[in-house]
Amino acid sequence: MSRLHLFDLDGTLIHGSAAAVEISRQLGVEPGIGELERAFAAGGLTPPQFAARAVELWKELTEAQVAAAFDAAPWMDGIREVWADIRARGERCAVISLSPSFFVEKLLDWGADAARGSLWPAVPFREPVDPSGILDAAAKVRIADELCVQYGLGRADCVAYGDSMSDASLFAVVPVSVAVNADHHVRDIATHAYRGRDLREAYALAGAAR
Repeated sequence: MSRLHLFDLDGTLIHGSAAAVEISRQLGVEPGIGELERAFAAGGLTPPQFAARAVELWKELTEAQVAAAFDAAPWMDGIREVWADIRARGERCAVISLSPSFFVEKLLDWGADAARGSLWPAVPFREPVDPSGILDAAAKVRIADELCVQYGLGRADCVAYGDSMSDASLFAVVPVSVAVNADHHVRDIATHAYRGRDLREAYALAGAAR
């Protein structure tokens, strides 16, 4: 039986950081994104509002800076090895993130079968944010279902890896979940919990649940 492994990005594949933070670091606007992150976490901003504010903050963003942010991010160890093993087993792996798709999709080059993120305007920004393209937590379940249809699988064949409340809805509908460096919101509902810097170790926990 094949399986579909679904990975969150911020705080899960990127250890202790997020795409927005790494992009802001390249632009020297970390304090500004920190304020937006805190407001979003407190429920003061919706995902589309966060995106609209961030576009204003990143108005000088270039493709080269996006690439530099990606390269400099504190990635978990062993991501490529985990995804290579998944594919060698005839299984699938995907990244689903609320972060901008222009950052998330770079993980296709690392071996992900699919990488889905929020649809922001193209860089450099010349258009406003379209709220309909910005993902929320519920969208993770919808996208997981779409990928299941694409690969001929069902929710019962899925494993989810995540770290925060945005992953809770997905954790609730799949049989195996791994909380990776997670807060109590998802750690307490996950099948397994992992704390560390090596994704291979978190992946091993999911294998134990077969």
